Parts: sequence; C-alpha cells; structure tokens
Amino acid sequence: MPQKMIVDLRSDSVTKATPEMRRAMAEAAVGDDGREGDPTAQRLEKMGAEMVGHEAGLLCTSGTMANLVALMTHLRPGEEVIAERDSHFLRFEAGGLTAIAGGFPRPLPGSAGKMDLGQMESEIQPGSRLRPRSALICLENTHNMHGGACLDVEYMRAVWEVATRHGLAVHLDGERVFNAAIALGVPVRALTEGCQSVMFGLSKGLCAPYGSLLCGGVEFVGRARAMRHRLGGNVRQIGHMAAAGIVALETMVERLAEDHANARCLAEGIKGIHPELVDMGTCHTNIVSVDTTPLDRPAPAIVAALEEKGVRGLAIDPYRLRFVTHHDVTAAQMAHALNMIREVLGA
Repeated sequence: MPQKMIVDLRSDSVTKATPEMRRAMAEAAVGDDGREGDPTAQRLEKMGAEMVGHEAGLLCTSGTMANLVALMTHLRPGEEVIAERDSHFLRFEAGGLTAIAGGFPRPLPGSAGKMDLGQMESEIQPGSRLRPRSALICLENTHNMHGGACLDVEYMRAVWEVATRHGLAVHLDGERVFNAAIALGVPVRALTEGCQSVMFGLSKGLCAPYGSLLCGGVEFVGRARAMRHRLGGNVRQIGHMAAAGIVALETMVERLAEDHANARCLAEGIKGIHPELVDMGTCHTNIVSVDTTPLDRPAPAIVAALEEKGVRGLAIDPYRLRFVTHHDVTAAQMAHALNMIREVLGA
C-alpha cells in the first residue's frame, strides 16, 4: 500500500539541516563559549552582524531568547515598549516582557504589520512619577500574524526618525527579515541598520537546526551577553550549531525567493476557491494567511480535515489559519497540498 504523502506547511521551523550543514557541524572548530569563547560562534556572530549593518552579534538559542535578551538589555523595570498589538513577542513569547524584563507594553493597532506613525508618536510618554517612560519601539519584519507582510525601507526609516526625535531605541524582531529583503529587492541592512538592536532567525527559512542572532553595538552586545548568561544561555562548544548557521547565511538566503513564489501560487489557488479567503496584498513572502469566515467554518476543523489528507496547517485564530512554504516542500508536494486544500475548502 503506497505511503500517504505528508506536506507540512505549519511553519518554516520544520525545515531540516542540509547535508552541507551537517558536515560543517561535524567538522567545526569549537571552544567554551562561556569562557575563552568559541571560534566558530565568533565567526558567525561577526558575519551576521556585518550583514545587518551592526558591530557585534550574539548567538542565542531561539528568537524568543534573543528578543527577551534585547528587552532585558534595553529596559529598566517599569519602562514602556511600543509595539504592534499582534507582535509575536507580545502574543507568543510567554509574557517575558513583563514577567522577566519588567517592561510595560503599549500595544497599538496595525495595518499589514504597520503602526500608524502619527499615533505612534502621539503615544510616546516622556515619563513622570505617575506614568512609565516610553523607552523602546519594537517592530516585526516580516510580520507573522499579518501573513508575512513586509515593513519596507521607507517605513523603517520613518520609525527611526520618530524614535530619534524622542530619544527611544528601536528593536527589530527580524526572525524572517531576510525574507523581507528578498521580497523587497533590497539589501537586508537597508531594513536593519537604523535599529539599535536586531534579531534574526537561522532556523526558519534558512534551514539551520538552531538559533537566532541578536546584533547591535559592541557595548549593547556586551551587556546582552550578560543577560543571556542570566537566562542560562551559555552553551559550551556552541560552534557545532554555529557552523550550520554560517552555511545557512552563505547558501540559503537567495533561495528564499522560491518559497515566496510557492506561497503566492498557493495563495492564488486558495483565492480561486473564494475571493475573500486570502488578502493577496499581504502575501509578500512565505506565509499564506487564510480567513475562513466567508465559509463559516472554524479554522481548527479545517486543519483537522486537512490533516486527514496529509496536509498540515496551523489554526492561529478561531477563523484564521496559515500555511508556510519552505525549503523542504517540493513542487510535487505543493501541487498535492493545493489539490487537498481545494477538496476541503470547496466541500
């Protein structure tokens, strides 16, 4: 009996390390990253920081850790963070902003991941004995909950200008910022160099099995390294994992365009079932967000039906699901997935 085809579109976090990454991991020169340092980790940190236009980098276990370390480094207890209300670090990172970093969130509504600049500026608080001081603006690029939409160069620059006028720092949750750069056709540093800190992921579309990099100035990263240690983030011989990250940055960035093309084909196919299921205006990269409200069918029920047919998606709200394309999904699998989605959504 033929084996059922499984197409896993839940996330690009399910990607596997390539053979080249596995070889590099096995052969990596390593050291104690908590003592004299690990040479391969140091190479990755320098390489990644240069790519995003910053002086120094710090390899962290995950994007959640890197964001939390950045918040702990930027903020004093009680200071305020301005962020789009659907930001990943607010919704899916276990409340680390308040529980650990001691920060106070000021969430603002957004359109395709963008906060209104006028509202953002009007919400900035200088601080007083009664009110928390606004200290940080956090941006997310690409924006997970807004279908992988990109914050373009003009918007990023406008936010940097607002922050500079009011003496705030800017942190970028750039877990998929290389996707944004490829989609927009710009160097990644054009989206990152004006931020005081930048986090980007190695283990999503870039396919490394481990880690995210937090980048910033030398002094900032020095303090961030202490915060990483506070969280138990020193990893001995981390160079084995860093080696895969180096290969990821060298070989996997440009090919992200293939994921974007696959996502657009998938989105167009789903839109053909019902024109209101997908907003093509936010389908910039490798995430396809599907609004199941027009079908009057809850997203979890659709996910369960698709699972029976070998297609894995993710319900992110009661009436919203997403599919994420990535390196480990072939053209044949994408065609199969779309056929199964048509069957389920068209039923």
